[in-house]
Amino acid sequence: MRPYPSRSAGLAVPAAALLLLLGAACPAVAADGEPDRDFTIEDPRITESSGLAASRLHPGVYWTHNDSDDGPYVFAVDSRTGKTVATITMRGIGEPRDVEAISIGPDGDIYVGDIGDNLDGTWSHVWIYRFPEPKTLRDATVTATQYDVKYADGARNAEALMVHPRTGRVYIASKNEDGGGLYEGPAELTTGATNTFRRVGEVPWVTDGAFSPDGGSLVLRSYFSARVYDFEDGRLGESRSIAAPFQRQAESVTYTADGSALMFGSEGVRSGVVRVEVEGGGKPGAGTGGQEQGKPSGGGSPAEGDEGAGGDQGDDGKGSVGLGAVIIIGVGALWFALRRRGRG
Repeated sequence: MRPYPSRSAGLAVPAAALLLLLGAACPAVAADGEPDRDFTIEDPRITESSGLAASRLHPGVYWTHNDSDDGPYVFAVDSRTGKTVATITMRGIGEPRDVEAISIGPDGDIYVGDIGDNLDGTWSHVWIYRFPEPKTLRDATVTATQYDVKYADGARNAEALMVHPRTGRVYIASKNEDGGGLYEGPAELTTGATNTFRRVGEVPWVTDGAFSPDGGSLVLRSYFSARVYDFEDGRLGESRSIAAPFQRQAESVTYTADGSALMFGSEGVRSGVVRVEVEGGGKPGAGTGGQEQGKPSGGGSPAEGDEGAGGDQGDDGKGSVGLGAVIIIGVGALWFALRRRGRG
């Protein structure tokens, strides 16, 4: 996303200072040659990775995209190297406005959520784009289907779109500092008419979400924390906090294709994607003490992995980081909130 000049000017100095601090605390994660491990997105075109989805057809490959008005592009990134192995250009759709999320359905189709609305109600509708996941990884232009979407209770901002891996129903989690909602789409999306999403649950501040491969769990993340919910019959159940790494601008999350771990991503040039192990394959309550325990992989930096994401971590998402990191988190939370209010 890009700030309006009038808002960003006042934030330039604290933003620069914060980024310097974060740059020192969060060195880039290096790929180790193994799939589904910590990796760095190397493509210089991907500066605002705002969603992640594990490929169903290509092990170790993750689909991502920029947000804002970057264009109709989706990138396949190989977690073994961090390099882009395919760039997909969508045709047959309008001009993307604020793409924020990506998910893969049980039909093997990729769903792209053009659902951002940082002015909270400026746009009467948003869009979902859909196309089959390519069987061969190479640069290509594909014809995508476009769906018009609105919310039954009025327009709102959202950054999380999740397709249930069993039913194929699409869900959207709205984003609001006072808490958002989980919205359920119709049983089948249709073209030529507006698809109305209805509120079916209450959720905290959410920047992305993903279903486990079996559809029994839904993880929702924010800038500094993450929760995993039981999910049954289209409704949220019991939830637990789960370890989440401290990242520069925490925007994305997905399960690995086998459900053994979560992959947490961030915006920024050469942004890191951090693997967090999930006991019990992502089921709430699998850990001890009423909290699902996540274990970061060994390749991450202390701030993005071993310290910031490990151990007991409550809902505030701070985990066992030191006092300096806590201060940075506080400053970062204020800056991100102000930045998001001023972005379109």
